[in-house]
Amino acid sequence: MPPKKRVTKERVTKERVVAERATRAAGGVPAAQPGRRERQVPAVERAIAILQLLGRSETPLGVNAIARALGLVPSTCLHILRVLVARELAAFDADTKRYRLDAGILSIARGLLRRNSLSQIVQPSLDRLSRRYAVTTNAVRVTSLDHGTVVAMARAEMPLHIHVDIGSRFPALISVTGRCIAAFGNYDWAEIERRFATLRWDKPPSFRAWCGQVEEARRKGYAIDPGNYISGVTIIGAPMMKASRVSHVMVGVGLTEQFKPSTLAALGRDLVAVAQEAAQRFEHH
Repeated sequence: MPPKKRVTKERVTKERVVAERATRAAGGVPAAQPGRRERQVPAVERAIAILQLLGRSETPLGVNAIARALGLVPSTCLHILRVLVARELAAFDADTKRYRLDAGILSIARGLLRRNSLSQIVQPSLDRLSRRYAVTTNAVRVTSLDHGTVVAMARAEMPLHIHVDIGSRFPALISVTGRCIAAFGNYDWAEIERRFATLRWDKPPSFRAWCGQVEEARRKGYAIDPGNYISGVTIIGAPMMKASRVSHVMVGVGLTEQFKPSTLAALGRDLVAVAQEAAQRFEHH
């Protein structure tokens, strides 16, 4: 009996680590937007947090691991999970006692993708740029200063490419999305600086250096992350504007060693053109 108990403890510990990593990867639960009053609905917020955690986790998770990662009471977490299972949004494995997302999520996502005309508009251009420059390209939807979400993407036919998935989420101020938001959005700089201090980079730039890159993005019309976010990877992005705000960012991602200055400039200009065309077409779609 003691060996069985030890294995169970190790499994729970591993689940906890996986759950905590998944939570950190998304920067935690999105905060409410400053100046905007929102009525809190705890049950809904907890259910959404559980679904997001299961979506980020590479392996199924048990109740205790989910509860610890999200700061929930295990019994409350269990009740919510049972409802999600009943609605086929989550699945329960009776043998391992773990939960994962279920097919019900796909029907919801399918409706969004079918109506997301922007992804249909930009996909041919992303495919073209991906082939031309041998890079991964994607369109990122920006939600205020909270998060960016990949809504369209294309990968080059190469042995090595940067892995990005549709639906991937990350803090909006990280990498080129942040530089574009700061350069072309109308946000409070004190709030930007506060959030900047919480970002996690492989090679963190100083706020002063980052502000210089923001000014450069404003002059050129596109932003460059020279390996700050991911070491050895250069990222280029151009903003798509809507009502004087950055609604999306068109992004190119490749290994730093494959870019010459002239290649970076050409890709930047092409991304600007794609963003501008997409804004015009999306406005009249």
